[in-house]
Amino acid sequence: MTARIYQPARNAMQSGQAKTKDWVLDYCPDTPRGIDPLMGWTSATDMQQQIRMRFASKDAAVAYAETEGLVYTITEPHKRQTLVRQGGYAENFAANRRTVWTH
Repeated sequence: MTARIYQPARNAMQSGQAKTKDWVLDYCPDTPRGIDPLMGWTSATDMQQQIRMRFASKDAAVAYAETEGLVYTITEPHKRQTLVRQGGYAENFAANRRTVWTH
């Protein structure tokens, strides 16, 4: 059984950072998904694909994978750059601006 350990990215539809601090362990599929001939739905026989475990740290996730005897890969997260302007938001409305503020 192989597993993937990663820190999830934030939701693209929101600016918040909720649920991005934990580390997640997902099992990789052992068998490919198949199409049900009657309904046409995609299904799988491997129930491990439905398991998603959350850990407070990467070390805890690695320790769990090693105690269970799992082969795992770790995907390091890409950190966001901080976007801080020199004057900040208040600079848009400053009285001593050099240029006219327009849209």
